[in-house]
Amino acid sequence: MTGNMKLTKLEKAWVLYDVGNSAFILLVSTLLPIYFNAIAQQAGISSTNYLAYWGYATSAVTIIVAVSGPVLGTITDFKGLKKPVFMVSMLIGVAGCSLLGFTSSWIVFLVIYVIAKCGYSSSLIFYDAMIGDVTTSERMDEVSARGFAFGYIGSCIPFVIGLCIVLFGSRVGIGQMAAMTFAFVLSALWWLASTIPLWTSYKQIHYVDAQPQIVRSSFRRLFDTLKNIRKEKEVFVFLLAFFCYIDGVYTIIEMATAYGTALGLDTTGLMLALLLTQIVAFPSTLVFGRLSGKYPARILISICIAAYTLITVFAFTLDSQPKFWILAVCVGMFQGGVQALSRSHFAKIIPPEKSGEYFGIFDICGKGASFLGTMLVSVTSQVTNNINYGVGSLIVLFILGFILFQKSCKYTSD
Repeated sequence: MTGNMKLTKLEKAWVLYDVGNSAFILLVSTLLPIYFNAIAQQAGISSTNYLAYWGYATSAVTIIVAVSGPVLGTITDFKGLKKPVFMVSMLIGVAGCSLLGFTSSWIVFLVIYVIAKCGYSSSLIFYDAMIGDVTTSERMDEVSARGFAFGYIGSCIPFVIGLCIVLFGSRVGIGQMAAMTFAFVLSALWWLASTIPLWTSYKQIHYVDAQPQIVRSSFRRLFDTLKNIRKEKEVFVFLLAFFCYIDGVYTIIEMATAYGTALGLDTTGLMLALLLTQIVAFPSTLVFGRLSGKYPARILISICIAAYTLITVFAFTLDSQPKFWILAVCVGMFQGGVQALSRSHFAKIIPPEKSGEYFGIFDICGKGASFLGTMLVSVTSQVTNNINYGVGSLIVLFILGFILFQKSCKYTSD
């Protein structure tokens, strides 16, 4: 595969959805924690508890998606069901995103956030599972990398517009609440518009033939897969590894702004630093996509996990704005590579006609926003009363993930 690979129309439509949904996740990583912090402070909640409540809400999303995702994923493997279920999940996420700016109650805000995040996370199960229908095995690594890369840079467009309204809207008579509402609605519309090409062009190629009593059949198929998956060593051990290291990755993404805010760092500087993460991630992810044509994914993924281990060590010392900027750049260099290559690597080692079912299980391991990671940070922060220890505790996940991933490589030729 060459670095000059041209995408087909269907591959472009698939990549474009990453551009759309990434606007929401960038919002979750930046403006949402700051907005929640403001309404939490008005309710008299301490910075430590603010970080913990945000982590608990994020963990709740994982539990909900972990329970529903595999079943829904299995259902979507039946002919003709993947696209409509995908669209319903996406619309729930879009509706929730648009409503976030219309509440001043921290409890209501968290409830809407959980609903919106569940829609987002569920849509990614079916979206990831579509990759086998939109491209070939030989092109998966680079197509997956293009999705994450253009998602990073494309999400910056609505974010920058929304951020400008939030920061400078008062000069033209736009209040802070109205500015935040505008940013949330803009991201929701961007997400919806970016979905239209995939909505109109996607066709499910790999599927399981329809059966009577679809729900019961889906539960039976899922039960059989879960019962036998330990025998599929390359899949099982990889999932264990992925569960550990990607939990750490998504926890850092989800809680970066909340972490910096709890440390008392300047909120504008935090948002600009995380915008820099997106910008750095764009070329870095493209580089990993091109390198996948020369080096096995297992080597590139190992490099990313090792880099995140060092990043977590650095997080122990985080106490100033310049260090947060350094952290943001380092995260941007590796987050796209580990996400994209993990997704395409998994797609290659599973049965294509059961992609929804397997990606439902895959989602449990991290796409639902890191239950283990966010709980680890939240509990450690409260027990030690030290936010740095909370984030630094993620090093355990990366070390375990690295060890297990090396073991999984013994069972695959990728």
